Amino acid sequence: MKLNDLTAVPGSRKEPKRIGRGFGSGWGKTSGKGHKGQKARSGGSIRPGFEGGQMPLQRRVPKRGFVNHFAKEIQTVNIGTLEKFEDGTTVDAKALTGSGILKKCGDGVKILGNGKLTKKLTVKANAFSGSAKQKIEAAGGKAEVI
Repeated sequence: MKLNDLTAVPGSRKEPKRIGRGFGSGWGKTSGKGHKGQKARSGGSIRPGFEGGQMPLQRRVPKRGFVNHFAKEIQTVNIGTLEKFEDGTTVDAKALTGSGILKKCGDGVKILGNGKLTKKLTVKANAFSGSAKQKIEAAGGKAEVI
């Protein structure tokens, strides 16, 4: 078999629709655009969301509240979930995502003090609650702010 012997599978290629080539083509006269109106004109397309001059839904619906687009997405982890790690481990954002505790780190990780910690861990995070820091240090570990 050579490159010049290759052919397309029958039915896989379709002839293009040749519009405006006479009545015999089936697409003559108005060329599938019907009679007059905005859609029959050249350049006569309507942008998405346009409702014919009526106030569009997007503008009719009331908007409430305030959305801070600059807010940081901080992920929180309770101290009780850190029991999963072995004694003497360094726990950081990479370790938390690797173990499945967090799906993504976002803009940082904050450790909260809910639960008990019995293992000596070095925890590196962007922020700690006061009780979390106390519990980590009480267990003999270190709480490092990065």
